Amino acid sequence: MYTINTKNKVMGMVRSFSLFYLFTFLPLTSVAQTTTTSLTVYQSFQPATIHLNDGRQLKVGFANIFLKNSGLLYISGQETKEANLKTLTKVDFKDRTYYRIDSVLAYQVDTVNHQPLYCAQRIDVVAWRGMLVNNRQLTNIELGDMVTYSAAELTNQQDIHFPLINVYYLQINGKYVLAHERNLKRVLDKEKRRLMTSVMSEPGFSWTSEASLLKLLKYIQ
Repeated sequence: MYTINTKNKVMGMVRSFSLFYLFTFLPLTSVAQTTTTSLTVYQSFQPATIHLNDGRQLKVGFANIFLKNSGLLYISGQETKEANLKTLTKVDFKDRTYYRIDSVLAYQVDTVNHQPLYCAQRIDVVAWRGMLVNNRQLTNIELGDMVTYSAAELTNQQDIHFPLINVYYLQINGKYVLAHERNLKRVLDKEKRRLMTSVMSEPGFSWTSEASLLKLLKYIQ
C-alpha cells in the first residue's frame, strides 16, 4: 500500500491517500464502457519521462496514471506521490505518451489530417455508487473525502471492479475541446456546425465511439 505525504516537492503539492480505497470523484455524464480491478492504468508502475513546463525532462523509474482523476502518480523513495499537472506538459511511457489537457492526462487515439483525437480514462463515479448500493456484500458505506467499506467476502483489491469511462478531446484550431456537441458549437463556425449536425444524425453515431469521433473530426477541421 502506497502513501502520499503532504510536503511540497519538485512536482508540487501532494495529498495523502491509500490505493486500496476509493476516493470521492467528480461526476461525469458519459457512459461507462468497461471495468477494471485497479485504480491505475498499468498494473505495475512503469519507467517514464516527465516533460516539465520549463523544458526540463525528469526521468522516473516508477510512474502510473491514476484512474481517479486521470492524474500522474510516481514513486520517490518509499513514497507514492501525485504530481501537480500544472507543472508538466506530457509524460512518455514505453507504450504511449500522455498529454496534459486542462486538468487531465490523455493519450492520442489517432489523427485525421494531423488533427488528433485524445482519450482520458477515469472511473465512473455514478456507476460505481450504483454498484455500491446494489451490492449486498458491501456494508458500512461512508461517502465523503474517502469511501470505506467492510465486507466478509471481500479480502483484497482484486475483488473490486471499478467501472471505467473514456473522456474524449478534439484539437480544433490548436485548442483542446471536450468531445461534446455543446462544447464544439462554441468553437465552430456556422458551416462546420452544420457539418457536425449532419454527422451526428447518421445511424450509430456516438460521442463515446472513437470511429464516430474520428469521422466527425474529418468534417469539422
